Amino acid sequence: MKKIAVLVPCYNEELTIEAVIKDFKNVIPEADIYVYDNNSKDNTAQIAKELGAIVVPEYRQGKGNVVRSMFRDIEADCYIMVDGDDTYPAEDAYRVAQLVLENKADMAIGDRLSSTYFTENKRPFHNTGNKLVRTLINKIFKSEVKDIMTGCRAFNRTFVKSFPVLSKGFEIETEMSIHALDKKFLIREVPIAYRDRPDGSESKLNTFSDGFRVLKTILNLYKDYKPLSFFGLISGILCIIGLAMMIPVLSGYLRTSLVAKFPTLIVAIGLLTSSLVSLACGLILDTVKKHSDQFYEISLNMLEMNKPNGKSECKNKI
Repeated sequence: MKKIAVLVPCYNEELTIEAVIKDFKNVIPEADIYVYDNNSKDNTAQIAKELGAIVVPEYRQGKGNVVRSMFRDIEADCYIMVDGDDTYPAEDAYRVAQLVLENKADMAIGDRLSSTYFTENKRPFHNTGNKLVRTLINKIFKSEVKDIMTGCRAFNRTFVKSFPVLSKGFEIETEMSIHALDKKFLIREVPIAYRDRPDGSESKLNTFSDGFRVLKTILNLYKDYKPLSFFGLISGILCIIGLAMMIPVLSGYLRTSLVAKFPTLIVAIGLLTSSLVSLACGLILDTVKKHSDQFYEISLNMLEMNKPNGKSECKNKI
């Protein structure tokens, strides 16, 4: 039987963690439930422990830091990750995990946006942000992922143990999606129900600051994963501006054999030179990226060869 681990990152979720744990115990009784408590100031950890979950403290604040520890510590064949706010039904999360258990996906995504998200979610800016992030990533990476930032996912061991977590906070979901697209992992999506937080339970997200961090993450990952496209775009913009400034100077020179706008000429030459430098950076970094991808594929092969057959383990249990 395949080992299933349910991963629940938590920060001040005492109102909902009981329902989450009980639902998963009913739906997947054979699964180990791990609650990683991220410096909660309420009784989240105590409630989870009393209900039989494996509670682990994570003192570095931020969901990305929690996921980093989870992925390092826990051994399983299938990992189900859900938020501790009881917004994702356990039945739907298990349907997502079935794709991984049946080897039909390396990362399976619970698609909220094709279901009840826009009617259940009461924060309109979050709806707009989800659409914007989805559009940007699908455009950049030529993909058709419907829900980039969902908190309901399932992974196989290969993805978990080879995913380099760089984000510290909420932008971790965006990083997962982009990494899976770039490294050509098999991604499948399942429409799932989404229910808004119950009364009294507050979201930890700040619409504008966290939205800005997500957009910054997309920009950085675009640069890292597609350097030729990124620097080529910058090169093209600089080239167009430089040529636009150069044309009047050349036109005047052809008419009078004199250069009347030396400052404009100097700026135009500077822009065209910067354009060439940017293109050269893109070409060099694209070569480096291809070599990095080759080493990554080799590391995946080695990871598959060294798969353990032991039980799920975790450090620092309370």
